[in-house]
Formats: sequence, C-alpha cells, structure tokens
Amino acid sequence: MRISRPLATSGLKVSLLTLTLAVSAVGAGAGTIAFTTVRDALKQGVSAYQGGYYEIAIPALEHAAAGKEFLAEYYLARIYADNSGPATDHAKAYMLFQKIADEYADVDPDDDPRAVYVGKSLTALASYVRQGLPEIGLVANVDQAVLYLRNASSTFNDEDAQFEIAKLQLRGEGVDADEAMGRHWLSVLSEQGHAGAQAFLADLLWRGKYMPPDKPRALALIAVAVENAPLQDRLWIEDIYQNIFCGSGEGIRRQATGIVAEWGNRYGRKPEARDGTGLGSLTAAPVRTCQNGEQVGPLKLGDDGARFDGAIEAAAPSPPAAARPVNSFSYGSSVTPTAREIDAVVPTEAPRGDR
Repeated sequence: MRISRPLATSGLKVSLLTLTLAVSAVGAGAGTIAFTTVRDALKQGVSAYQGGYYEIAIPALEHAAAGKEFLAEYYLARIYADNSGPATDHAKAYMLFQKIADEYADVDPDDDPRAVYVGKSLTALASYVRQGLPEIGLVANVDQAVLYLRNASSTFNDEDAQFEIAKLQLRGEGVDADEAMGRHWLSVLSEQGHAGAQAFLADLLWRGKYMPPDKPRALALIAVAVENAPLQDRLWIEDIYQNIFCGSGEGIRRQATGIVAEWGNRYGRKPEARDGTGLGSLTAAPVRTCQNGEQVGPLKLGDDGARFDGAIEAAAPSPPAAARPVNSFSYGSSVTPTAREIDAVVPTEAPRGDR
C-alpha cells in the first residue's frame, strides 16, 4: 500500500475499518466489491484517491463510472496520469480527459458545477498534446495545445491553464512572445495564491530572468509557495526553495522574513485538512540539506526583518488596459470536493451531445 500521502478526509471520511476491509478484499483477489449505491462508490473512491490509496479508489471509481457518475471518470484520469502512483497509464488518462472535454464542452461555466472539471481536463489534454503520446500515436502539436489552454483559461477560468499560457508568452512558444503580459499574469496568479506561479516567479526573480533580480523577494515568494503547494507539486517547488534558500546569506534571509510575514497572510492559501483521524500524517518527507551541510528549513519569522514594501506586481507591471484579456480571471485550482460538493454535481444527467 502506498503511504506517500497523508490520509485525506476533506469531508469524505473513510473509516479505518472500511479501509482495512477494502485492502483485505483487494489483496485477497476478491472479484467484486459491493457498494450500497453508485454514489456511495463515488464517495469512497474519491476519498481513497485523496488519501493516495489508488488500489482502493480504482474499483470504486470504475463502479461509479459504470453508473454514469461524472466525477468518477475525472478521478480515474487523475490516477492514471499520476507518474508517482502504481497505476500510471497515460493512454487511459488521455482518453478519459478527452471524453470529458468532448462530452461536456457545452456545460455552463457559470452555473454548472461540472465546468471546473471540464476546464482541468482541457488543461491536462494540452499537456499531452504539447508533448505527444507515442503509445497511442499522438504527435506533439503545440498549436492544438494552445487552443486547449485558451479554452480552459477563458471559458472555464482554469488557473493552471492561465499559468501555462503565461509561461508560453514568456518564451514565445506557440504564441507571440509577450514578456510583459507573461510577467503580469504570473503576478496576478501569485497574488491569488497559485503555488506553481509563485514558485516559477520566485525562480525568475532569483535568476533575474525576464525581470531584474530581487533575491529577498524571491526567497519570500518561494517560502509562501511551499506553504501553498498541493501534494502533486510539492517536489519541484521544494527543489526551487532548496536552491534559493541555500544560495541566500543571512542578510537576504533577514530581509525575506518580514516580507514572508506579510505575503503569507495576503497571498497564502490555507492547506486543506488531510487528517481527521487523529493519527497524524503518514507522509515521510525527505530531509534536505545544502552543500555545506545546513539543513533546509522554513524561514524564521521575526520582527527584525525588513518589512513588506510593495506588492508582488512590483516585479511585473500591469500591461496597458487595452492589452488585457476581456475575461476577468477567477481562481481556485485545488479541486478536492467534499461530500456535499459531490452531491451538488449532477452526474446522472446525460451529456448534451448524447441527448
């Protein structure tokens, strides 16, 4: 059993007895696992997914998907797309994301709770199309990837798509190069608490790429990003933090502490509750050290650090009003539904294309 993630509850509590029985059944090669209802299978599958128990999640989600539960296919795709999991199958993930994007392309992005998952499916498709998937003969196509990202960004307000577009604008890959716009949207996303954008912007500030270097702010911003990081992004974000932390002298760290105290409150996202059992986290995080043997740890907050003297956008001035996208952005990329939110999705309704 994988224990690389803490046991997630997020309102979808699975008792230890239920988990034990399910693991025993799977381990014994049981042919069929009975569920009270299709919706019960979905809730158990999503809860097991959030806890990292993919071997329990897959049969529950497959049962729910067979019963036309919308979220089941999405979370199956997430499991198959996870490179760190035991069930990685990118061909299956691609096909499921494509199915969701095709069948639910016309959902109302303002009123339909399924819309956020359609946007995330489009963003996932963009990643596959951009890189290609040889096992199913999918050839890399940056232009098509950009179309997926623009749809996810503008129609479904998916902040991960907005993050990817910002990076493409900096590099001029698949879109016209526009460093000012790329910096601007990295700043906007960072202010909204997007950990990936915060880490990416911190790295640019540290290296002085696309903008003047600002090492104290780089360290402060990456420290906030680490606190905001979802599980699937923690590794690469912590890699950037280690590089910046180890390269910072005491002067830079002292300046950064005051900034972190301010930015952590303004641009942080409260971590989701992952453990309601009282057992504590099951995650065993590696101990990171600098080349000099110093252990990498969080910045120590105190009153002696330099105070916050500007917003994140100081590193990325806003573009002229005429250059801004018409659609305003709304954010919230972390999708871990509670039981009430699962019930709010209308999974048994046929997709519009099937009516």
